[in-house]
Amino acid sequence: MTQIFLILSVLFVTACTQRAELVVSSNMVGQIQEVFVSTSREATDKLVFSDKRSATQAYARYRIAVPPDRVPGDISAPTSTKIDPQKQLLVDGVDVFADTVSFRHGIRDALRERAPKDREVIIYVHGFNNNFADGVLRITQLAHDFNISGVAVHYAWPSAGHPLAYAYDRDSALFARDGLEQFISEVREAGAESVVLIAHSVGSLLVMESLRSMSIAKPGSVAKEIDGVILISPDLDIDVFRSQAARIGRLPVPFGIFVSKRDRVLSLSARLTGTRNRLGNVDSVDQVADLEVTVIDVTDFSSGAGHFTAGSSPGV
Repeated sequence: MTQIFLILSVLFVTACTQRAELVVSSNMVGQIQEVFVSTSREATDKLVFSDKRSATQAYARYRIAVPPDRVPGDISAPTSTKIDPQKQLLVDGVDVFADTVSFRHGIRDALRERAPKDREVIIYVHGFNNNFADGVLRITQLAHDFNISGVAVHYAWPSAGHPLAYAYDRDSALFARDGLEQFISEVREAGAESVVLIAHSVGSLLVMESLRSMSIAKPGSVAKEIDGVILISPDLDIDVFRSQAARIGRLPVPFGIFVSKRDRVLSLSARLTGTRNRLGNVDSVDQVADLEVTVIDVTDFSSGAGHFTAGSSPGV
């Protein structure tokens, strides 16, 4: 009975969420936001990547038109049959890079176009139940709404994009660890003056595991190579997070954690994993108060599922 209740709860929380699509349109308005993508998903065609795992990384660059008539935080999802250029994020063009070298050159060129103070790379790592388009449009929205002047990059790991594929997603996040670690190195080689990681939900597990691997391979490298980490609604066991932080050693500064006690998705995750709370809905900051992290409580701004308040709330 409990399992049935949890399944129905997951479906209820996610049922009203329209799946994003990447739609190319010649009738666009607004500002063009450039987003680079590194992914461990299998390629399907020139526009998107699937939920299947790939042993090799693929690289692309997307140009997304951000319309003027939209609410901050919104990633209104177009479909192939219903397109509104005034309100929806549409694709202006896509470039698929042949290999790592050409991708690195693309990042380098984008950095050189910016003033020295803006030669920063922001890497967004998506969370549970995200298809490829979800992640691309989310980093587009974040870069635009927060007026990010650096280069926006998305690391797309092979989430199934299905609310009942939680186990597959957690395994996929672990599968993608080496790819993210390699990608961070490539970004540095491209000439980034600073690198900031933003992770959501299960993506936080991927980020922390990759940073842990970096620290094991080269102790002390994380704080030198990474200039900031932001975990948004991290779906991460608190004890596991503490052990990861201990192995990493000196954490990047700043290291921010956005939490909400009204995060319904994390409440379900806690029940599924047999714990009281996840890191993203921690009920007492005392549980991480001894670590060099900053906890930002956005409970008062949370509504609906409350699982991406830090990025989707106009108030925040």
